[in-house]
Amino acid sequence: MAIAIVGPGDQNARALKHRWPVIALALASASAFALSVQAGRWWSIGDVEIGPFGSRSPFGGAGDLSWAGGSARWERFGIATWAGGLIAMVVRVVLAGAVAANRVPRLAAKTALVAIATAGLAAVGFIVARPDNGLPFSIDRGVILFAAAVVTGVIGAVSVLRSPPRATTGSG
Repeated sequence: MAIAIVGPGDQNARALKHRWPVIALALASASAFALSVQAGRWWSIGDVEIGPFGSRSPFGGAGDLSWAGGSARWERFGIATWAGGLIAMVVRVVLAGAVAANRVPRLAAKTALVAIATAGLAAVGFIVARPDNGLPFSIDRGVILFAAAVVTGVIGAVSVLRSPPRATTGSG
């Protein structure tokens, strides 16, 4: 039996030479996804907040979306947007952790792009299916946070995919 002792070798620090900005983008994207679907109101009507998971009013507390006159499809798009945003958030945190560990996580970056695209499609459906029943809906911070999360998430994932592959060391 022989044991080959291999030193740490080249850590290939240039494989992802701008890793801290990528980590910052991933965490900013994850935070924006979480805030947009959990705490972000997508529309407001006076003091009433309407988001993907339901509505909140100062006089009635939390509620669903049915009072706004939307269809069941609109409510399902809202729940899909909420779930997609949270899944994209988790994938972005995984990507940030892998990059912080000095890895080049191509699979995590591809998964992040798929999660962002899926959440984005659900969000587009939620926005397009909004009821047009004369209520004075006004765009609010949730839509802006979600759009910022998509943009920063795509930039971070693409920068990981465009980086050169990590060099392997050892005796083969």
